[in-house]
Amino acid sequence: MAYLELKNVSYVYPNGYTAVEDVSMAFKEGEAAAIIGQNGAGKTTTVKLMNGLLRPSKGEILVEGESTENKTTASIARKVGYVFQNPDDQIFQESIYKEIAYGLVKQKMSHEEVKRRDLEAARLCGLEEDLEEHPYNLPYSKRKFITIAAIVAMDPKVVILDEPTAGQDRASIQLLGDIVHKLAEKNKIVITITHDMEFVVKYFKRVIVMAEKKVRRDGGPREIFWDEELLRFSSLKQPYLCQLANLLGYRDILTIDELLEVDL
Repeated sequence: MAYLELKNVSYVYPNGYTAVEDVSMAFKEGEAAAIIGQNGAGKTTTVKLMNGLLRPSKGEILVEGESTENKTTASIARKVGYVFQNPDDQIFQESIYKEIAYGLVKQKMSHEEVKRRDLEAARLCGLEEDLEEHPYNLPYSKRKFITIAAIVAMDPKVVILDEPTAGQDRASIQLLGDIVHKLAEKNKIVITITHDMEFVVKYFKRVIVMAEKKVRRDGGPREIFWDEELLRFSSLKQPYLCQLANLLGYRDILTIDELLEVDL
């Protein structure tokens, strides 16, 4: 049974613009999925509908089998956590420890539980040495991990990451991938919006393509990134390694090891 499900969901902004139209998707516990598509495809609107920041104009969203229609945004967010693309939209505390702890304190958890969760989330996100620092003493790229830690500490079943690799170096992207895997191993659902196709290929087994406000395909990275008609329609590019394999006349290649194994 799906933990999170969107059933024929549409959303129309107050100005009359339809951002998503008849979107359906479902996610099971322990699943990591990437949602890809060009700007305007409806990705961000879709995930904001998932956690109650927006409410569907049509259709239904179910969390743990229950409709979110009459649920408060706060109650949905306890189960479906959303990490904004820009960390500065979330950060406002005077230390990283307090930033991660803020939601826990608001829920009146014990000091011991707050500390345990804070340190655990900080370790996951590579921040354990920085907890007493002011968040804005850290570079923008590392501030993203503060906001991830703050959401993870709240222990939602679903963690949504909006463009997490933007502005990140290779080591940080590796850390992001490790976070995705560790959360999935803890039976969390991780949903990522990204334009980074290399990140998708390396860390996600499920890819959802959105274009022109709708879901166009939902499948594994191999079938998605070698569906050239789909990529053209969606204005998406193959990952660089797939492009190289294509130039060499090979198909269905996803990794460097696969490319090295073919008889060049």
